[in-house]
Amino acid sequence: MDTFKQISAFVASATRGSLSAAAAAEGVTPAIIGRRIDALEGRLGVKLLVRTTRRLSLTFEGQAFLEDCQRILNDLSNAEASVSLGGVKASGHLRLSAPAGFGRKHVAPLVAEFLALHGEVTASLNLADRVVDVVNEGIDCAVRIGELTDSSLVSVKLGEMRRVVVASPAYLESRGAPATPDDLAGHNCLSLGPQRGWLFTNRERSAERPDATFSVKVGGRFECNDGAVLHEWALAGYGLAWRSVWEVEGDLLAGRLRTVLDDYAAPPLGIYAVFPQRRHLPLRVRLFIDYLKNTYGNLAYWRRGR
Repeated sequence: MDTFKQISAFVASATRGSLSAAAAAEGVTPAIIGRRIDALEGRLGVKLLVRTTRRLSLTFEGQAFLEDCQRILNDLSNAEASVSLGGVKASGHLRLSAPAGFGRKHVAPLVAEFLALHGEVTASLNLADRVVDVVNEGIDCAVRIGELTDSSLVSVKLGEMRRVVVASPAYLESRGAPATPDDLAGHNCLSLGPQRGWLFTNRERSAERPDATFSVKVGGRFECNDGAVLHEWALAGYGLAWRSVWEVEGDLLAGRLRTVLDDYAAPPLGIYAVFPQRRHLPLRVRLFIDYLKNTYGNLAYWRRGR
């Protein structure tokens, strides 16, 4: 209890700028606040605050310690709120980002559900296939799929997704099904562009392909930078497409598309929530990430409509 009072006195004094203001907030006298800070500095063996008759200023050690103390007090407040009836409610504005196709189907509906549960939260959702600059564009949380390259961001894994090679029955009847990924060279592949390859599991490692996975450069008469168009072209029988299961599962179940090269399917890709490294993640962001994680981690969610 003494430690908690000392930390509270230190944080209140540092953030309010004076012992008297901290004392008023804590409901005690300035002398008591001063003694608590003295005891804290004595126990730590460092000077945290430089006190004059006119103002308070933080030492280098005090600034670092203040950030940690604020985080601890904030976490404690959130913990109490999460278990108390009528506790602190999530509020404020959420700035979110997600890939366009996945976002339309699997983020936007969950945003609406989340706002229905938290009436004091508002949200803006940016759907784009480019990699959004989370920090400079003021994004609170971005949903990303696959390998994460920005080490300056914090990530939380929400779930997994798989990709499969699909084609219409009509295409497979006319052109046949590829037996191995190398056979794709003789097929019309619907791709995002010549720089993109399709990833497969390496079942037979060799000197040319020593890794667990390998990429195959594909080509054909049709290219488009929009995955939804590639999906439609595959349905129309124009060629093979490498699409996410969440996008084509309904067509597979209905028989409009069939998978090929299943034995070579690449390992699942991670679905992540990424956000800036912040000492104090707002409650609305924490709750939204938890909502996504609980939803994507539920197998029943991905089987809806079967």
